[in-house]
Amino acid sequence: MEGRPVIRVLLADDQEIVRTGMAMILSAEDDIQVVAQAQDGLQALELAESHRPDVVLMDIRMPRLDGLDALRHLTRPHAAHRPQVVMVTTFDDEDYLTRAVAAGAAGFILKDSGPRLLAEAVRAAAAGDSLVSPSITVRLLRRLRTGGSAPGTASAPGTAARPGATQLSPREREVVVLLAEGLTNAEIATALSITVGTVKTHLTNVQAKLGARNRVEIAAWAWRNRVAGQGG
Repeated sequence: MEGRPVIRVLLADDQEIVRTGMAMILSAEDDIQVVAQAQDGLQALELAESHRPDVVLMDIRMPRLDGLDALRHLTRPHAAHRPQVVMVTTFDDEDYLTRAVAAGAAGFILKDSGPRLLAEAVRAAAAGDSLVSPSITVRLLRRLRTGGSAPGTASAPGTAARPGATQLSPREREVVVLLAEGLTNAEIATALSITVGTVKTHLTNVQAKLGARNRVEIAAWAWRNRVAGQGG
């Protein structure tokens, strides 16, 4: 697409047929380029260092080094290059997903998601407007509210209440609630009759107040602290 920067993507999955399928789908998009493919976590780290992708689509269960450990390495605070990492998963990975929230995942998508959603997930991650598959958004985050999170995630960044949490303005809380329900920045802007730029400003302020690394951690905080999901 003319005028739009090309998004560089690394695919990491131990199943060649899955990698091939995702590569074919993404390569058909004018603004997305698959720069490398990894068959396990260790190779993903090596290729991420050499190719410096904007977005990594990472399977959770892989040999040698699984997706969670590779995710933690890629999102470590002092990493020279920190791509946005979207975890690719199946429904039976819920415990892994709660760990991925704590490890800094920027989004989640199901392996059987269609071509449109796959491309949207890449674009959203690259823009900092990370996408979580609608079918797992509330199901995953509600587990954080009901005590279903994996051991050790309670004190992870963004998943527990921080001193700044009580300092959220009424508008910031409205933005957080809508974000936690899976809305994009554009959808939040429409719902609140504000600009997308204003939404981004609110989210930047919220991240600073909560000590959250990304919008997924903001959503996790909202569910854990019952800011979201009051309707059931």
